[in-house]
Amino acid sequence: MDTIMETNFPLNEEEIDGYVKIDRYNPEKIARIAGHYTEILELLGEDPSRQGLLKTPERVAKALQYLTHGYDLDAAEILRGAMFEEEYSQMVVVKDIEVYSMCEHHMLPFFGKAHVAYIPNGHIVGLSKIPRVVDIFARRLQVQERLTNEIRDCIQDTLNPVGVAVVIECKHLCMCMRGVQKQNSVTTTSAFTGEFAHERTRNEFLRLITASLD
Repeated sequence: MDTIMETNFPLNEEEIDGYVKIDRYNPEKIARIAGHYTEILELLGEDPSRQGLLKTPERVAKALQYLTHGYDLDAAEILRGAMFEEEYSQMVVVKDIEVYSMCEHHMLPFFGKAHVAYIPNGHIVGLSKIPRVVDIFARRLQVQERLTNEIRDCIQDTLNPVGVAVVIECKHLCMCMRGVQKQNSVTTTSAFTGEFAHERTRNEFLRLITASLD
């Protein structure tokens, strides 16, 4: 994503007082995607020229660019940029990480939370980078099973820890809004490497992610 500024904030840095979030999009891609959505609205029986829909194709195009911007990011590079030598050899758990992704079969959202753990092997990583890795793979067209494996493999291959554990729990709107329409169903997937293949270590991880600090 690049080139176009999405906001009405001042372009001159000297005029910016404090923090400003700026979204940038590729204008050619936005125009092409928007054109297709104009046609889709017509095929659905709508009038794309009516007031409420005038900017809908452009809005959808920008939303899709944002929701799939993980394709433009390198998760392994993010991890390598925050690796530190540290003689810590116990489990590191980051739990309840919000997950928002899109099912590749119907392009409807699925969302929930991820729990990720690793056992360091001479290196630790900045804690915020674990949720970043989750987001990078989630912001693509996905299936939950592959998402789980990609997070696991990226951490394992980059950090080379003693083991990695990933559990993801999500609700899928393709099951809630259409098809079987089971609004209360939740899908859980898991993936483990190394030490987490052993029942004792895996059970410790599962106990930690279900424990309450209250």
